[in-house]
Amino acid sequence: RHDTTRHDTTRHDTTRHDMTTTNIDRTESPGGTADQEDGHAASMTLPWWQSPMNLIVLLVATIVLTAGTGFVVGERNATPSPNAVDIGYLQDMRAHHEQAVEMSLIYIAKPDAAAILRTIAKEIAFSQAVDIGRMIQLLRDSGKAEANESGTAMTWMSHALPLDRMPGLATTRDLESLIASTGAVADRIFVTLMIAHHEGGIPMSDYAAKHAATNEVRAMAVSASKSERDETAELRRLLAQN
Repeated sequence: RHDTTRHDTTRHDTTRHDMTTTNIDRTESPGGTADQEDGHAASMTLPWWQSPMNLIVLLVATIVLTAGTGFVVGERNATPSPNAVDIGYLQDMRAHHEQAVEMSLIYIAKPDAAAILRTIAKEIAFSQAVDIGRMIQLLRDSGKAEANESGTAMTWMSHALPLDRMPGLATTRDLESLIASTGAVADRIFVTLMIAHHEGGIPMSDYAAKHAATNEVRAMAVSASKSERDETAELRRLLAQN
């Protein structure tokens, strides 16, 4: 999910996400009367990067562009044909990534989301959307379906189970709770769900890193495993502070 030739995992350096704070800072509304607040809200135009709708459009465009241009790493001609692990990992991890993007967008759209968690959610949504585009293109190049259409996941790991029960996936009730929550409760639900989500995906990436046939898929799996371990450690530190 994080192509090492495209960028190193600089996304969560300690200079940007200071773990020494004792509480997650929250975005607060400016003071004033209700009339002043209403007038201010009516006249204020948010920067484009703070608009949830703009972020959604950007993510969709990124997926389409990446898939359409065949953004891949390495030399295809120098690698063997993909095996069942390559194809299974790409199809199943696409579905896994799509839920991470969904949860991140739900959280980003909350007006009272904690600033540091909003930044992390944006990074997860963007990077995993890019990975989804790459996965789609690699599957197209292999002449395989762009998604798992069987309803059964992880047969490539000899651990078959329903697609919607892959390790780490949030349930419908979990997502509904995240949507309905606000403030510190939303912070905790988002962090808890994303930690579980990453911890479920890491073993899948570790297996693909060892058993996939193509350089591209192995590199993608190694990068995904490392970055999700880093993100999980950071999210755990933030959770422990509150």
